[in-house]
Amino acid sequence: RAYNGRIFKSVEHTKRLFKSAEIIGITIPYTEEQINKAKDELIKKMNFKDCYVRPLAWRGSHQMGLSTSNADINVAIAVWDDWATYFNIEDGLRLITSPWKRPAPDTAPFEAKASGPYIICTMSKEYAEKNGYHDAMMLDYRGYVAEGTGANIFFIKGNDIYTPIPDCFLNGITRQTVIEMAINQGFEITERHIHPDEINNYD
Repeated sequence: RAYNGRIFKSVEHTKRLFKSAEIIGITIPYTEEQINKAKDELIKKMNFKDCYVRPLAWRGSHQMGLSTSNADINVAIAVWDDWATYFNIEDGLRLITSPWKRPAPDTAPFEAKASGPYIICTMSKEYAEKNGYHDAMMLDYRGYVAEGTGANIFFIKGNDIYTPIPDCFLNGITRQTVIEMAINQGFEITERHIHPDEINNYD
């Protein structure tokens, strides 16, 4: 997201883009500095202030099939000036447990923000909405709480905040920022495995 023309954690997001690409075997044909500059220039060119910016890298043509060693690499940056928040619910969110689970770390590249692993979240979100809920809570392959379909999750009890260990799901940049801010404000943050039966113990 960009606020008043400035992208939130732009450098960190670009670093994650490059790290994600590296994990899944894509070499981006630009530098991080070029991507950061292009994002800023695009916002200015579109005359946007509060907007959403999304760089994308993908394998293109020259090869058809599962092997992609000879495919070319494409990069694009999309920007929206009208991007609603994930949730705008004053009375809280209604969640349902997804029938799909976050896979084990040796079955999917969970540290990469990539389209493939996101299909589980897309299916889970649609499952929740079709059943009258705002979102789905994702469990991991062991049955522990993992995250929402598009956001990390925290549980609060007084000044203590608990959040799942990101050992099979993306350690979000916003998640890291929330932890840093909460610690700076005197909260105790505990990262641990959380069983669904524990949720009613929190505020």
